[in-house]
Amino acid sequence: MNTLPFHPIRAYRASLLRFDDAGRAVFDTDGLLVVDSAGKVAAAGDYASLKAQFAHLPAQHFPGRIIAPGFVDLHVHYPQIDVIGSPADGLLPWLENYTFPEEKRYVAGEYSARAATFFIAELLRNGVTTALTFATSHVASVNAMFEAADTAGLRIITGKCLQDRNCPEGVRDETESSLIDTESLIQRWHGKGSRGQLGYAITPRFAPACSDAQMRGMGALAAKYPDAWIQSHVSENVDEIAWAKELYPEDASYVSVYDRFGLLREKSIYAHCIHFDDADRALMKARSAAAAVCPTSNLFLGSGNFDFAAAQSGGMAHGLASDVGGGTSFSPFKTMLAAHYVSRSTSRSHSQAKQAVTLSPEQLWWLHTAGAAKALALEGVVGNLQIGCDADFVILNPQATPLLARRTARAESLAEMLFALIVLGDDRLIEQTHVASS
Repeated sequence: MNTLPFHPIRAYRASLLRFDDAGRAVFDTDGLLVVDSAGKVAAAGDYASLKAQFAHLPAQHFPGRIIAPGFVDLHVHYPQIDVIGSPADGLLPWLENYTFPEEKRYVAGEYSARAATFFIAELLRNGVTTALTFATSHVASVNAMFEAADTAGLRIITGKCLQDRNCPEGVRDETESSLIDTESLIQRWHGKGSRGQLGYAITPRFAPACSDAQMRGMGALAAKYPDAWIQSHVSENVDEIAWAKELYPEDASYVSVYDRFGLLREKSIYAHCIHFDDADRALMKARSAAAAVCPTSNLFLGSGNFDFAAAQSGGMAHGLASDVGGGTSFSPFKTMLAAHYVSRSTSRSHSQAKQAVTLSPEQLWWLHTAGAAKALALEGVVGNLQIGCDADFVILNPQATPLLARRTARAESLAEMLFALIVLGDDRLIEQTHVASS
């Protein structure tokens, strides 16, 4: 797999996948993608319809390949790449035994830089061109990630993890300095990068790890910097929820804690959102917040399943995420396949009859591209190949393995083709990853 920079105006010919404004898949069997000198999509559509207009551009031709939007990972932990696949009884033991000991190492800038460089390469190898990622509580970890992302031209949103209680020495913050550091990092990095592609996320680890003073301070920063993102975890694990209720007995629910402190708004992404009721979903919708659905992590840690049917009926924005290292793969195909399994077995609630919704292959793909971009308030910027979008895209090889070649050759519809790629695909499918750069 090659990661290729852009040069002024280029054209690419292959089958072409993108999405319309309603989220429906649009597919040209013989398509043309034209990229302007700013790294934006200038045209996308049927080759026969566009070839005369762009006859002056020699199109790079990729027979038998598919050009598709780069994937958007709504929630991932770059400091957890070395604990992926660690056995644990559940979320809280996993944090205590693996995550926190590893994250202590990120106080060192050199250690952070090596991990960040590997992480970025792994995203690109798997076709991910936009990611919302946690760093650690160390400033060095944030700087290292932004520096590595800018070098690669990747769109990364990250932030210093804030946690000033209920966590070990070495990852625990001092309340006042953590807020000062966060503001300094916002001012240094937010909206910066070679094409303005770096974004800052105010990042409470989760409410039980943050004091009231730290939560109030983050809420004040969120109000002062409304263009910044917010990311955290909520309602992942029943033990965690009980802990949050014990610490915040006055709040109606776990997600209400974040709302009370001004941390639930547009551009806020909350990972998991598994053990929600209709009131929680209504609050998320009312605040224009979004859920990052992490099916491989939820299955691996035994946390429970996200209720896709209830999220759809309640109008709660959501998209897909790897959640590495609780998640078990960087591959969007593995994440989409796990989401398919979950969508077929999700119960609305313990008190209601079981109701499941089977996500179509097109819906699964949308949730990991244009839908995830919409959740990030980056609709029309990334995750799609409409005119004006960043030309972040992948070139897929449906013949990447013998079984894939055999199965995709028999596909009689777009849905069948996409589903075969989801079920049988992995990083070998990604022949090239392109990120827009001027």
